[in-house]
Amino acid sequence: MLELTHGRIGYGPITIVDDLNITVGEGEAVFLIGPNGAGKSTTLRGIIGLNPLTRGTLTWDGRDITKLPAHRRARLGIAAVPEGRHVFPQLTVVENLEVAARVTSHANVKERVDDAFDLFPRLAERRGHLAGLLSGGEQQMLAIGRALVQRPRLLIIDELSLGLAPVIYQQVGDTVRELARSGLSVLLVEQNARLAMRICSRGYLLSNGAVVLSGTVAELEATAEMRDLYLGGLGKVG
Repeated sequence: MLELTHGRIGYGPITIVDDLNITVGEGEAVFLIGPNGAGKSTTLRGIIGLNPLTRGTLTWDGRDITKLPAHRRARLGIAAVPEGRHVFPQLTVVENLEVAARVTSHANVKERVDDAFDLFPRLAERRGHLAGLLSGGEQQMLAIGRALVQRPRLLIIDELSLGLAPVIYQQVGDTVRELARSGLSVLLVEQNARLAMRICSRGYLLSNGAVVLSGTVAELEATAEMRDLYLGGLGKVG
């Protein structure tokens, strides 16, 4: 289980989020939503080790990993899909996956790459293409595949649907939902509240660097804030 306790994260002397308490249980899918500037991406950067905590504690399976660098956290089973995808544009699809697989282990690289192709057959069709020439949806599939070849126990995704056509982000979202249902823990930052609530079972609403609401999807659906600000008064998520 991942647990962030009284977390304060920022950039140099500037604090973006403060006193955050967030947990992701084994096999649980959890979302973070909120307006632009709420601190969602900063929170993820703190969890994966790109922005150090200036206060608070981050634990993984009861072990304090607050001071561990990002690559050590990856080897413990925490993998991230960054906002904007950030694939290696001059490498082919298969080369992107192979490089990522070796982050955690040099064993069974081909098997792990083949698993990613099984999950995203479109990538298998593009295996020899340069990643920089893929469509936005294909790059998002590749970014998720790169994280999965590390065989993580927690998959962190920043803005799954950003820049994607609805039909594509629904397809990718369905894949992530199936991964979560198979037992992979997921922490999802997402502007599309309906998509996030369809994938996840529980979540947090951030505003101005603080958690202002948290609970199960059913509990959050029942609040006026979620209905008015994020669900457009359209009722429950399907």
